[in-house]
Order: sequence, then structure tokens, then C-alpha cells
Amino acid sequence: MKFIKSDANPIIKPNPDNAWESLVTCNPGAWYENGTFYLLYRGAGHDEAHLIHLGLATSQDGIHFTRYENNPVMSPTPEGFDAGCVEDPRIVKFDDLFYVTYAYRPFPPGQYWLKKHHDHGWPMGHHTPKGLWENTTNTGLAISKDLKSFKKLGRITQHQIDNRDVILFPEKINGKFVMLHRPVQWTGKEYGTDVPSIWLAYSDDMMSWKDDVLLAKPEFDWESKKIGGSTPPLKTDAGWLVIYHGVSKTDEQYRVGVMLLDLNDPRIIIARSSAFLMEPEHPYETDGYYTGCVFPTGNVIVGDTLYMYYGGADRFVCVATISVSELIRELLNEKK
Repeated sequence: MKFIKSDANPIIKPNPDNAWESLVTCNPGAWYENGTFYLLYRGAGHDEAHLIHLGLATSQDGIHFTRYENNPVMSPTPEGFDAGCVEDPRIVKFDDLFYVTYAYRPFPPGQYWLKKHHDHGWPMGHHTPKGLWENTTNTGLAISKDLKSFKKLGRITQHQIDNRDVILFPEKINGKFVMLHRPVQWTGKEYGTDVPSIWLAYSDDMMSWKDDVLLAKPEFDWESKKIGGSTPPLKTDAGWLVIYHGVSKTDEQYRVGVMLLDLNDPRIIIARSSAFLMEPEHPYETDGYYTGCVFPTGNVIVGDTLYMYYGGADRFVCVATISVSELIRELLNEKK
């Protein structure tokens, strides 16, 4: 079983008239409410520093989107912890507030695909903390009433290591907030995995996390280099449906897998796809700033249809769909 890619892809392209998104639009968080689809997408322009912002687009059919306005709805704070970039948002909602996790860096990353160092102008010496001179990616949390304006709450991850793909579950489980995360440096015998993998953590307040447990590590060739959570878990009668990405050591391609977690104890994997359900195929996925990448960051269920929104080649916003009931049936059959 495979995701079906829309013939309309890419559904959001860079806009040359907006300097902040003239080069890149990709990796959107998604939400659906009262008949409207919302995408909070990553945008960047042609500037050498490669500042990364978030824009907003809406749709009535989940395929054809209109930009909310010509300006980003969230940008790096020049004097703040996320001065370099705000990117790869994942959206959940508790009560009347949206909670958005997003990746950030203290300094702009530069045009990374050129393998060229960006001089951000800050002198780094022998005693400079490693995370600062490496411009390490971490994850922040922001809240919003409308996905148009935001209050940034700061770093949500606990350690000064490369930790992105941080995704909140959309409701408490046994009275605790739960998140997926992918700490790059947690590898080796003491961590139970040789490559970056998916972890779970728990919290009472959404800002302090503990009780980390390794959830899943690579099992198949198509995900042998690393895996990470992709989209917020979707609650179904059969369990939490989790879409994740895997990268192969063989060809460095990003592909998409799924797993089903127990509703009451998400540490338990009920079922997991052995084969990937989507891979790079089209020019909008193979010709860009990461050659050969499908990177989901948003999903919603409408009726029996799962809409999965993803970045293609670090350049475009795309969408693919699948039947929820058929997907779960296939997963459970494979388990047997």
C-alpha cells in the first residue's frame, strides 16, 4: 500500500515576489478545523545567510492553497535564541490554543547545500560552548490563538544537543504530556541504538521532560542511516497512527514509514510497516536542495482520508493521501 501523491503537486512553490520565500517553501505543519485546512510552512529567500521563516496558507479542499498574506507569520527573533531560523513546525491543539514545536538555530545556517560556511560575525574561541560554534539545531515551543501570531516560550528540549523532529501528542496520556524526539547524539551501547532514532518523553508542564525511552530504531535497509518522527500522532480506534521518515545508508534518500502505537501506553508498538509507503520519484522531490527527499511534517484526517503534507527536496510543499481504514488494516495484517 502506498500514499497517493496529488497531481497538483507541488501545491505551494517559492514566490519570487516575496523576498523571504523566493527560494524555498517546504516542510509544513498542518491543521484542519471547521472545513478549512491550514498549512504553516517553511520559507526562505535568496539571502546568503538563509534566514528561515514560517508562512501561512489556507484551503477549502486540502489541495489548492492561498497564502494568508505576503509576509511571514513567524520569523527569527534577531536578539533571541532562535535568531537563525524557525522551521519544520508541527501543530497540535489543547483547548483553544495551538502548540507549535519548531526547529531553530542561534545563527542562520547559510545555504547549506553549497557546503559553504556562513560567517555570522560572532567570534568563536577555544572556550565557546560546542553547541554555539556548531550552530546546533534545537527545538522551541510557540503558542497561538489563530496561527497568525505567536508567543514564543523558548526551548522545549532538555539537553544542548542536536534534537529536532520534536512532536507533541495531541492529548495527554495517563495525565502526562507526551512527545516524540530525535536526539542525534544519543547513540552507542548505552543508548541501545547505533544511529539516531525515535524517543519518547513525558512531562507534567510541557516544558520540562523526563523518563526518556527509546521507541524505535532502524530495522530495514531503507531506514538504516537514521529515523525520526514526522507528523503529530493521529488518534484512531486501533491506536496512535504515527508517520515517520527513514534515511538509507545505501542511497541517502528520505522515505516514509508508519507505525501504530498503543493508545494507553505509546511505548508499545502494535504494528510497523516493513516497507516504505512513499519515496522520492518526481522532479519536485529529486531536484532541489536535498536531492531525493520526501519529508512529512503535517497530517490531518477528514472522513476516511489522511492528508499528509510534506516537503519535496527541501524546495516545495506537496501533499499525498491514503485511506485510514485501509492503512490500518494493512498494518494489522502485516503484524499477523
